[in-house]
Amino acid sequence: MKRIVYIVMLVLLLAGSQISPVSAQCSMCTVNAEQSVKNGNTQGKGLNSGILYLLAIPYLMITGVGVLWYLKYRKKTVRYAENS
Repeated sequence: MKRIVYIVMLVLLLAGSQISPVSAQCSMCTVNAEQSVKNGNTQGKGLNSGILYLLAIPYLMITGVGVLWYLKYRKKTVRYAENS
């Protein structure tokens, strides 16, 4: 179990060290964000943050399903090894 925790920590550390600015917006959102920044508003930054949060949710869900699937598979293989 410690090994899995260490691997997850390493992956998170490596993923966190590769952060770079991203501008993931459709053309209409880009125009809206640029105009608001020119007028002194910070709504464009909030829009970018919201888009990135929406992007992260599916990856977190897929990771959760993968972990549950792995744990279920591991329990089955341990039972088979004990019965042999």
